[in-house]
Amino acid sequence: MESSNYYRTTAATDVSFPALSGKRTAKVCVIGGGFAGLNTALGLAERGVRDVVVLEAQQIAFGASGRNGGFVFAGFSRGPESLLKDLGAQRARNLYSGTTDAVDLIRRRIDQYRIDCQHTDAGVYWANWFRDPAVLRDFQRMLKDGFGNEWQFVPAAELRELIRSDRYSDGLFERNAMHFHPLNYALGIAQAAAAQGVSLHERSPATALVRSGAGWRVRTPEGEVEAEQVVLACGGYLAGLRADVDAGVLPIATYVMVTEPLRERMDEVLRTRAAIYDTRFAFDYYRPLPDSRLLWGGRISVLDRSPAAVKRLLYRDLMKVFPQLEGVRIESAWSGLMSYARHEMPQIGRIDDGLWLGQAFGGHGVAPTTFAGEVLAAAIAEGDPRWREFSSYGLVSALKPAGFAGAQLSYWWLQAKDGWKARWG
Repeated sequence: MESSNYYRTTAATDVSFPALSGKRTAKVCVIGGGFAGLNTALGLAERGVRDVVVLEAQQIAFGASGRNGGFVFAGFSRGPESLLKDLGAQRARNLYSGTTDAVDLIRRRIDQYRIDCQHTDAGVYWANWFRDPAVLRDFQRMLKDGFGNEWQFVPAAELRELIRSDRYSDGLFERNAMHFHPLNYALGIAQAAAAQGVSLHERSPATALVRSGAGWRVRTPEGEVEAEQVVLACGGYLAGLRADVDAGVLPIATYVMVTEPLRERMDEVLRTRAAIYDTRFAFDYYRPLPDSRLLWGGRISVLDRSPAAVKRLLYRDLMKVFPQLEGVRIESAWSGLMSYARHEMPQIGRIDDGLWLGQAFGGHGVAPTTFAGEVLAAAIAEGDPRWREFSSYGLVSALKPAGFAGAQLSYWWLQAKDGWKARWG
């Protein structure tokens, strides 16, 4: 549920795209106007494939792409340690490096297309909720040895000068990370794709997907696209076009709120422009906004709660970390659906002749969706086989409806473990 989404009310542009009307043909039809679909469309245009149609059921970046915390950093929802165990050193490094390259690509596109998205290239802190520094030291060593990626260790005294809370001990600093206004970025890459000939259509839900000769026919309420190739990029807002695709993910909600402008009170809580998240499974994430507001997010749930409920839950979490902000007014709150696969990795690749998929980016989606767009665009335009790197993480059933109960129970269990470790660990 969305109510006074800060990103919508502060969008840098009121750009809109017409609904699809009538029949047309295209080389590629992309279904879904979030980061995965937009990055695929722009990646195709940049490779010279401009006969592309993007269909969005609501507005561009309506789902997680226009509602998320705005963090931009490497990695997937499945942690890098698990990638090493799953794939071995070289394959794990190949996938992880795709997301670090994606962070650099996002920077280049912001500059190249002059996207006004409150780009704050100040890194991200991973703050240790627990007393044991081994949590960070072990992770730091694994990243360096396994992926050649170095994060800086930040001692407790230094971290507390930057993040004015007694809740944390030490931390790690990821310099190759940033934060931004995700909706403005999404609108920026949509406009960049449109300027290169891509046709984008809002309020155009795909209602049917059927074979048509060697290609596909996609129907909408007022139109129809005959395409040689189709990309399904619907995320947590399932289109109902393919049973196996919808069965492969759980739509899971997360929550975000934004405070009133803090002005000089910002120094009471943060003396850094970096974004922050903590080491719990059920972590908080937050960042300072350019207008001196604090954006705060967290929690994972199968419930898409009301804005009032989101405010109550997240305000309590905020007070645990920054009690000095007691009484601060929360000006907007919202929730949104992410798509999770049981294996916690994106589902990327070809699932039928001329039919491609990019979904299940979970809560770690900005860089991976950019990576996915590059992989899918290169596959379609150039025959690049990199998409096969994701073959170990395919369309496995999410076991719905039992999967929803399992996901919620797992979250509660891991949340309880975090609490026990914080108290006794």
